[in-house]
Amino acid sequence: MKRWTNTLIRAVVIILSTTIVVASSQALPGCDEWCGDVQIPYPFGVKQGCYLNQTFSITCSKTISPPKAFLMNTNISVTNISLNGELHISQPIVRDCYRQGIVIGSSVPTATDLLVPAMFPIADGKNKFIAIGCDTFGLIGGVLNGSGYVSGCISMCLNESMIGNEKCLGNGCCELEIPNGLMNLKLLVGSFFNHSLVKDFNPCGYAFVVGNEGFEFDSKYVRSFQDVEVEVVVGWAIGNESNYVCGLNSKRNYNFSNDGREFRCQCLEGFQGNPYLPQGCQDIDECKDETLNQCKYKSKCVNTIGNYTCKCPKHFKGDGRNGGEGCTRDSKTFVIPIIIGVGVGFTVFVIGSTWIFLGYKKWKFIKRKEKFFDENGGFILQRQLSQWQSPNEMVRISTQEELEKATKNYDNSTIVGKGGYGTVYKGVLKNGLAVAIKKSKFMDQSQTDQFINEVIVLSQINHRNVVRILGCCLETRVPLLVYEFVTNGTLFEHIHDKTKYASLSWEVRFKIALETAGVLSYLHSSASTPIIHRDIKTTNILLDENYTAKVSDFGASKLVPMDQTQLSTMVQGTLGYLDPEYLLTSELTEKSDVYSFGIVLLEIITGKKAVCFDGPEEERNLAMYVLCAMKEVLET
Repeated sequence: MKRWTNTLIRAVVIILSTTIVVASSQALPGCDEWCGDVQIPYPFGVKQGCYLNQTFSITCSKTISPPKAFLMNTNISVTNISLNGELHISQPIVRDCYRQGIVIGSSVPTATDLLVPAMFPIADGKNKFIAIGCDTFGLIGGVLNGSGYVSGCISMCLNESMIGNEKCLGNGCCELEIPNGLMNLKLLVGSFFNHSLVKDFNPCGYAFVVGNEGFEFDSKYVRSFQDVEVEVVVGWAIGNESNYVCGLNSKRNYNFSNDGREFRCQCLEGFQGNPYLPQGCQDIDECKDETLNQCKYKSKCVNTIGNYTCKCPKHFKGDGRNGGEGCTRDSKTFVIPIIIGVGVGFTVFVIGSTWIFLGYKKWKFIKRKEKFFDENGGFILQRQLSQWQSPNEMVRISTQEELEKATKNYDNSTIVGKGGYGTVYKGVLKNGLAVAIKKSKFMDQSQTDQFINEVIVLSQINHRNVVRILGCCLETRVPLLVYEFVTNGTLFEHIHDKTKYASLSWEVRFKIALETAGVLSYLHSSASTPIIHRDIKTTNILLDENYTAKVSDFGASKLVPMDQTQLSTMVQGTLGYLDPEYLLTSELTEKSDVYSFGIVLLEIITGKKAVCFDGPEEERNLAMYVLCAMKEVLET
């Protein structure tokens, strides 16, 4: 029913737009313009002599009620043809069905090629890939920029209450954007457990490509999606027809073409109609519809070929368009010299005042940056860095302007992380390098010392599993740190965020744990000056696209002199990860990091948080919970 409603609305829109654009037919004289509810504009046509060439031939099956249009001599149904170079065609749905855990009709996941002729490529940015089911994975492959391409998504749910409505977020339905230029599309759908866990309400998995505006998910589709048709948006253009001439008042458009040979015909500005017909496009009379012209100030709209003018009323002069100078009364010419004199004097005054003001403002801005640089310990940092590093490997001190430009003036769209400490932005430097910029909310003198400490500690570390510091900025009220950009979030997110949990296999978890342990070994034993991190936790372990661990946040770290094994410090760290002995004695040793790492290992193994106040009291602290569990095992 929904499909017929959409079809009826589309037909009404096409009829209305055709009436507005031009009263004449969109087809060649003597040719059928409609096949059922689908309009067939030239260069498409049904009969011989009604289409440009065989590529644009449409087969109209009148044995079906209402008649149905098919592309060329195929069984590909056409539901809409647009003169802007788009076709809506029906496509099959890939199914993978089971009964009592046994596949119906095949013993392997179902796969198929997308039924789209080569001369009608998938329209860029107009379609998406959808997979439906509660035990379903969907894959889409093809050729992209001359190389093989494959991607996919997973849809899982244990019961019907987990299924979302309307949006495909991975519970009952998942979706992917299709990259521009993807060709030779292949679809595959399969199951992890043969739908045995969800057989009561989801016997099948489905996958298909559909236009962005052509599909809205409904939870009932998980039970059955058998009788639904989907439409794909494909592009069309005039091929290598060097002798083809677009109609009157139109031009060729090559903007979409990759090879510069294909083109579409386009009406010139101020004209409308079918640019492929010999009579071409007709002039738009903008004066008949107030929404099509911008005449204001009581001016009169005068239509011209391809344009219009806004004529001012009698005794007025100027431009009557909205945004123009407006219509003003004529004045006598004797006042012009006076006006010029006053205008010149005023202009000189304004320019002079502006120059002085801007100069003072620039001077004040420079002084303020120098003040912040000094207050943020810039000179101390420069001196200490020069002692520890050679000129070629020194941490770069960036300017305020550089980082503002890299983050689009700290636009919200560049935010990649937020917390109580402040905000992390993604930036792109002028050399194209992607970086993470850490901007704290506020900072007092003790935190300034901590900031300098973090820069100095990180500048001495050279390890592939430690986030590399690239620079800092001291010209702002709160100093900024510039790190390498790590793309895949934190270990905490991947362990405790249910949408990412499945991505961490035991092999990957072991790899992350091993790499983190390697960092601690390096900090404690291999660094030029031993370093105690003092805040090892899952939120400070970042992951890149290959799930390589990157230890971060060295603001609380301590350098340990070679002749000492422990330090007496003020206790600092995170609840749940703090070494109890360090908490009681304030004696900081390498074992404090090892204890925190042990808590991280327990999180990786159990999937529980270090501290969680939602459960029973005995389970709120992960370390105590595990000790109690081990004690129970040993006593039984």
